[in-house]
Amino acid sequence: MTLVKDSPPDAAQRRPESPGADKRRRSGDNLAGYLFMSPWIAGFLLLTAGPMAASLYFAFTDYNLFDAPRWIGFDNFTTMFDDPRWQKSVEVTAKYVVIGTPLKLLLALGVALLLAQSRRGQAFYRAAFYAPSLIGASVSVGFVWRALFSDDAVVDRTQSFLGFSSGGWVGDPERVLYSLVALTVWQFGAPMVIFLAGLKQVPKELYEAAEVDGAGPLRRFWSITLPLLSPVLFFNVLLETIHSFQIFGSAYVVSNATCGPADATLVYTCYLYQKGFRESQMGFASAMAWMLLLAVALVTAVLFWSQKRWVHYEEDAR
Repeated sequence: MTLVKDSPPDAAQRRPESPGADKRRRSGDNLAGYLFMSPWIAGFLLLTAGPMAASLYFAFTDYNLFDAPRWIGFDNFTTMFDDPRWQKSVEVTAKYVVIGTPLKLLLALGVALLLAQSRRGQAFYRAAFYAPSLIGASVSVGFVWRALFSDDAVVDRTQSFLGFSSGGWVGDPERVLYSLVALTVWQFGAPMVIFLAGLKQVPKELYEAAEVDGAGPLRRFWSITLPLLSPVLFFNVLLETIHSFQIFGSAYVVSNATCGPADATLVYTCYLYQKGFRESQMGFASAMAWMLLLAVALVTAVLFWSQKRWVHYEEDAR
C-alpha cells in the first residue's frame, strides 16, 4: 500500500493572484506609506522648499515686505558686491571661520585623546565637557559671555592681574571678534564626542605592534591614530565649517544687537538680518542668503575634492 501525503487544504485552493489584484495591493501599500509621510512632506513643502523658492524669486526683486515685489534682475547682486559693509561682513565671517574652526577641532581632538584612556570619573568628564555644546548657543549664555568680557569684568581683571593690558574685549574692535572665537571653542563637546567614537574604532593591536617596534607616542599618533581617524576628522571639519558660516546668535547678543563696535562683529548673517528686518530690504537680504548658500556649497565641494589627498578609508587599504 502506498501512502500519499495530502497537501494542506488551503494550498489546494490557493490560486495565483491576478495582475490587477497585485497592482491594487501595491497601490494600497504605497498609499499607506504616503499617508504616514504626509506630515513630513507638508512640513518640507511649506517650511523649506516653499520659502526657498520664494527667496530665490525675491533675490531678483525690489521687495520691502509691504509693497508687491518689483522685478529688477541682478541689481541686488551688483549692489551687494559694491557695498563696503557687505565686503566687511565677508571679511569678518571668513576670519571667524578660519580661526575658530581649527582651534575648536584641535581642542576637541586633544580632549578626546585624553578621555579615550581609561581613568576614574571618565563618564563625568565626558558629560562635563559635552555640556557647553548643549547650552552654548542659547541667548542667556551670550549675555553671560558679554558680561565676562566687558570692562572691569572677570577677563579684564584676570589679564590685569597677569600683567597684560587691561580693558574689556566687548568694546574693543580689535579683540571683540576673539571673544566670539573663544565662545565657539568653548563649545567643543559635540566634535569631541565624535572623535571619541572614532578613537574607539582604532584597533589596539596596531598600537601594541608599533610600541614593540619602538615607536613613541608622537609617532604612533601621526602614523596610526591620525590616518585611521581621518574620516571622522573630515566629517567634523565639514560640519563645523558649515556651522561657523551660520554664526548669528552669539554675535548679535555679545554686540548688544549692534554687530559692533565699528562693525567688528558684523558677521554675514548679522548684516543679512539688518538688511532684511531693520531696513526692510528683503530682496537684498534674499540675494545675500543665496550668496551664502553658494559660498558654503563651494567650500563643501573643495573639502570633498581635497579628501582624496588626506582622508584614508578602510576600503582604500584593501
